[in-house]
Amino acid sequence: MRPQAGLSVAGDTIAAMKISRHIETLEHEGAALLAAAERAGPDAEVPTCPGWRVRDLLLHTGNVHRWAAGYVTGGRTDPAPIGTETAPDEKLAAWFRTGHGRLTEGLRAAEDALECWSFLPGSASPRAFWARRQAHETAVHRADAELAAGAELSPVAPEFAADGVDELLTGFHARRRSRVRSDREQVLAVQAPDVPGAAWTVRIGAEPPRTTRGLPEEYDCRVSGPAATVYLALWNRLPYGDGLVIDGDASVATLWQTHSAIV
Repeated sequence: MRPQAGLSVAGDTIAAMKISRHIETLEHEGAALLAAAERAGPDAEVPTCPGWRVRDLLLHTGNVHRWAAGYVTGGRTDPAPIGTETAPDEKLAAWFRTGHGRLTEGLRAAEDALECWSFLPGSASPRAFWARRQAHETAVHRADAELAAGAELSPVAPEFAADGVDELLTGFHARRRSRVRSDREQVLAVQAPDVPGAAWTVRIGAEPPRTTRGLPEEYDCRVSGPAATVYLALWNRLPYGDGLVIDGDASVATLWQTHSAIV
């Protein structure tokens, strides 16, 4: 493959390896999500998604997979709403597998030069964006399914968890729709010491949060812990008391926890 201007062959190889890892994670997490959902049963409540039962979780994630696959396999360049397909309980697992498989196969077959719509800043390419986004989408909902089943949460690799924290802070909450706001500027530091370089400075004010990588010299509050714990806590899948250390003004962490749900 001929390198692009300003990008070394080594850089191409690293980028391709990262995409490949995200696709592998997406494949694994989808299978784990479905296994946990089948243990829980379609009527089980999902404690981290109030009002949802497991069938709702599978339908949501399955429709997101189909939605994402439409961009990857069809090269769609305009945004479109997520679908609302349904399936009866007895066919729900097969329906989920079909959409999940279509997405993973589409990402594997896609060219690195794929052009299609994506919606977060900072991605190297649309293919890289969709592989990363769907890996984290599926991992977070796998945790939902395990909690619905009353099962112990499966481990999350520290590097993948740190990547998900980065996507959340520098991607999702950089958008205007972020509801994390404050009348006065407050600085939240986030750190996962088990992953080198996994640290962020989040400045919260009247506009959407502004996140830079690295720790600030001063902060109002610091949230720290193992990357997997920080990941699940910031995505509101774990209570902040489970393995996180909060230094400084805890109300800043509470502000995040209260208003950071992705809508």
